[in-house]
Amino acid sequence: MSTQNLNGRRKPAALPNMKTNKPIEKDERLHSALRQWKVDTTLPPRFQEQVWKRIGREEAHAQPSFWPSILRWIESTFSRPALAFSYVAVLLMIGLTTGFVRAQDKSANAEAHWRAAYVASVDPYQAPRN
Repeated sequence: MSTQNLNGRRKPAALPNMKTNKPIEKDERLHSALRQWKVDTTLPPRFQEQVWKRIGREEAHAQPSFWPSILRWIESTFSRPALAFSYVAVLLMIGLTTGFVRAQDKSANAEAHWRAAYVASVDPYQAPRN
């Protein structure tokens, strides 16, 4: 028994006798048992130190992936407002300059086209030959 979800993957249908994971609200026996429960065992000596050493070893062996390191760099760089503002200003100037140069090129091409069209309309024999 299975159905398809929105992604087209099959998911198992709920079994009819299976209990749900809804929280139990009115189970007083459970609540009293949990209130009375005490842990009497102690942790091994230097347990926390060993845990932190294991965490450190795992972090040392982990290879940093490309995108998280790029995002970390961007976050640390742009946390300083002056640097972020100067970066945005430089990008804005680069964009404006690029747009201006491209518009000038297009304008020059259009002007050459209209000049040739005007010359051809005034004197058809002076028209440029391709």
